[in-house]
Amino acid sequence: MIRYKSLMKILSKKGYKVLVARNGILALQSVLSSRPDLILLDIMMPNMSGYEVCEHLKSNKQTHDIPIIFMSASDELFNKVKAFSVGGVDYITKPFQTEEVLARVKTHLTIHYLQRDLEKRNAELDAFAHTVAHDLKNPISAMITSISMLIDYCSDVDDTDIKELLFILLEGGKNAARIIDEILLLAGTGRGNVILEPLDMANIISKVKKLIKPMIDEYHGIIVHPSTWATALGHAPWIEQVWINYISNALKYGGHPPHIQLGFTAQVDGTISFWVRDNGSGLSHESQATLFKEFTRLDKVKAEGYGLGLSIARRIVEKLGGEVGVKSEIGKSSVFYFTLPQTSTLLTPPLQGEGSKIPLSYG
Repeated sequence: MIRYKSLMKILSKKGYKVLVARNGILALQSVLSSRPDLILLDIMMPNMSGYEVCEHLKSNKQTHDIPIIFMSASDELFNKVKAFSVGGVDYITKPFQTEEVLARVKTHLTIHYLQRDLEKRNAELDAFAHTVAHDLKNPISAMITSISMLIDYCSDVDDTDIKELLFILLEGGKNAARIIDEILLLAGTGRGNVILEPLDMANIISKVKKLIKPMIDEYHGIIVHPSTWATALGHAPWIEQVWINYISNALKYGGHPPHIQLGFTAQVDGTISFWVRDNGSGLSHESQATLFKEFTRLDKVKAEGYGLGLSIARRIVEKLGGEVGVKSEIGKSSVFYFTLPQTSTLLTPPLQGEGSKIPLSYG
């Protein structure tokens, strides 16, 4: 077993830079100024307990991702559960064993570095996708315009093969434009945070119906919905896209003709569930398990694009603090839903190398 001073020496010899704070307030100040890679935190400290320190750090977006290992002489289950509930990643009981402490520190630092690297790579991938899609948008728009002009120019031409070819090119261009818009939106949801504001859902639904009116007419769809809606928190442009994706799927894969019902249900957890019910033939459990993953399509025969619609809806809703899902059985209608916070309380969004900094806080 080892004491704190011995622990500091052992960690230092292993190449870690160790910072020490002897009470909770100093611990917070030290973390904010030094931004450590990992924190060893005693539960019992002057001024402020380790639990309180952890809660403060986890509520701060600048420090919320720093792994915290609690240290305590208590082996009580209550203390361990509380340590994890406030955001700790591990719990070490005093007296310490050298090998155990070093192993846990190394493990959690490795996980932390891998997570940080993954986030960086995802951000780079989003930025690349956004750049490529943005660069393709203007040329494809120009192509669509040119083909439309050719169709008008050839309106008096009797050659049906030419006309058919032009219409195929036009639909291909429009499909490519839709894919680019989806990629831009998918990349955009990973950039920064948005401010959650009360949504005028009646206005959003009205706008969505106008935007997809050509599709509604094409499929002879019937859409019914409430005249008044519960107020949820969100970002209107993103929620418009969620409704567009949900309703478009119901039109394409619902009954003949599609009869679509929109609605909402207040949940006991303070969220509102908004949903779309179709009159289709239902989905298997296997299909439901992959629906909201990228590049998954409901029907490969009917589908256009690359199956990003529902995955975009998932990323949008999760970014806003909600969840997406589907309830369906073979032979019955499907209900696609998404949840959003109802109250004004905003939800918090939600390898090992030399020189790693580990604050050691204790009383």
